Amino acid sequence: MSDVPALVLAGPGTNRDRDLALAFELAGADVTVALIDEVADRPELLRDARLVGLAGGFSYGDSLGAGRMMALDLMSRVGDEMTEFVGSGRPVIGICNGFQVLTRSKLLPGALGHNVHGRFECRWVVLEPQRKSRSLWTRGLDQPIHCPIAHGEGRYVHPDPDTLADAGQIALRYRSTNPNGSVADIAGVSNAAGNVLGLMPHPENFVVGRQHPHHLRGAGLEHLGLGLFRNGVDAAREM
Repeated sequence: MSDVPALVLAGPGTNRDRDLALAFELAGADVTVALIDEVADRPELLRDARLVGLAGGFSYGDSLGAGRMMALDLMSRVGDEMTEFVGSGRPVIGICNGFQVLTRSKLLPGALGHNVHGRFECRWVVLEPQRKSRSLWTRGLDQPIHCPIAHGEGRYVHPDPDTLADAGQIALRYRSTNPNGSVADIAGVSNAAGNVLGLMPHPENFVVGRQHPHHLRGAGLEHLGLGLFRNGVDAAREM
């Protein structure tokens, strides 16, 4: 079975590009990592991709707010192409800074604010896939996902989380302690169609057993984040 072409969008200051690429590769994708400038110069990189990931980190040094400059760059340089990509139903995932980019680009509802306690958080958390989620990325996942977080602006805000839940747009909630004050313990949300997912935690940093802090005791292996990426790649392969 041939690999699915995937594009990881990076920017100055992102630092999870290779981590996200590895997760896609393990899930069966053939990955290209490219800056938005490169995609603007070579639009076929986006046009030929079957799925897209926006990497985490500190794009543009979080100038003017986390994700703001990369979102402006994305939508001003390749906004029409990106909107068409999303509208086609092809899978898109934005993790941490990538989630911030997607909300600032209005490709996902809500926004991300500073952690409620005002501190940067770096720890492991447990995520609960939501049964009513429309997200293709969480389809069929019935085990909690363990993964780390690393953010200072990860508090998800939305004026009506109940409406999001009724629409099946809440994909993941924090099962462990809510680390940032996100409304309704929301860790990840999707668009109405379910093909775009944004989340603050980093499932791409637990795709092989040795990445878990307790792997020497055999702990956590049933809670890999790899299932999310397999779902995305499988959905892209079917399109």
